[in-house]
Amino acid sequence: MTTLVLHGFSASNYYNKSKIALLEANADFTEHSVFPGDIDRQSSPLRKAPYLTTPNGPICESQVIVEYVAQTYPGAKLFPQSPFEAAKVRELCTFLDVHLELVARRLYAEAFFGAKVSDGLKDATRKELGKNVKAFFLLAKFSPYVAGESFTAADISAYTHLPMVRAVGKKIYGEELLGEFDLKSYVAMLNARPAFAKTAADAAAGMPAFTSYMQAAMQQAPAPK
Repeated sequence: MTTLVLHGFSASNYYNKSKIALLEANADFTEHSVFPGDIDRQSSPLRKAPYLTTPNGPICESQVIVEYVAQTYPGAKLFPQSPFEAAKVRELCTFLDVHLELVARRLYAEAFFGAKVSDGLKDATRKELGKNVKAFFLLAKFSPYVAGESFTAADISAYTHLPMVRAVGKKIYGEELLGEFDLKSYVAMLNARPAFAKTAADAAAGMPAFTSYMQAAMQQAPAPK
């Protein structure tokens, strides 16, 4: 009997981060498609996707879900056994989540959904992304995985977030924010893993519905004063 349900939508990189972790762990779970406006506030108080319902109750925030999966299914080896090496993987996840993706996210409305953001926000975001990308590459190894020779949870974050950062750079600034890093080859390497390939296919299939949802939401939003 399935006891885990992942709630959210397949166009979300954070949803996909959680989904890949579950698939890599070969966890028995089902998916429930839901957009932000309909998310259960008791399960995700900020109405953010994803959240995971478990036999013990709901869990929200993607990194928390990844940690839950790692502890529930240790055979997936999402984190190294060494406390220090595991901490280094979490360090990379934090940089990818907080210092790269969440900064780039400020510009998603214009980059992907046809809205406009201010030039001031673009300038500030460009400076911050430039600094943060350089810092990330001081930590990342990509030999061939982001933390070194072995696949870890950091690769899930890199796979779901780095393409978004790169796309923002191209669409907003006409720049390659990731420099000479070969993102295409890195993504292709991970897409050879079934969990990543399935998630990518599902994300592509779900994008039209999410785009329509976002465009409708922006049309209903009050104009900025």
